[in-house]
Amino acid sequence: MSTVKSSFQTIMDAAEALIQEKGCRQTTLQDIIQRTGMSKGAIYHYVSSKDELFGLVLKSRVEQINARFTEIVASPDTAGLGNPLQLIAEGMVRSTSHQDVTNKIFIYLLSQMDNAKVEAILQDIYRFTLDTCTGWIEVGKLHKVIPAEADGAQIANMLVMFMYGLRVQNTILPDQSPMSVQDLIVFMSKALR
Repeated sequence: MSTVKSSFQTIMDAAEALIQEKGCRQTTLQDIIQRTGMSKGAIYHYVSSKDELFGLVLKSRVEQINARFTEIVASPDTAGLGNPLQLIAEGMVRSTSHQDVTNKIFIYLLSQMDNAKVEAILQDIYRFTLDTCTGWIEVGKLHKVIPAEADGAQIANMLVMFMYGLRVQNTILPDQSPMSVQDLIVFMSKALR
């Protein structure tokens, strides 16, 4: 792993830990500087604001799921849609928990939508997530486990909208039983037909 990659990962790991400890509003770039031991200039080399950093944490989580999805789909042991859907459902359930760092970031950024820079960050995350989901559907079509006539963009839009709705619901009603992985797999299977 290169120093650039490891330095940035150190910054993101520190941000996640601080968000768990203090919340998004109370976490500052100064906190991240202190936690990482990096200089202010080193932090600003990667990001210009904590909101930008928080957005990159969200994108990183989508990238992690996508890398794992690609690995599962490429495995000779994978037949059909079961394992990839299981992975996606587990990621969705985890990320929509009101205690998950990415959900905390999402809700925090959503509350800052009156700031044009934050609005642009959220729009970028939305497009990135939508493109990633569309890619998953296209891979499923390529492997003939999703019907070729399925509208990948429309289904991806519906799945992202559903996930964002779960994030909000689980934040508003944290004591409500979250949707199970199995229930989510059933829902996604029906949507992909």
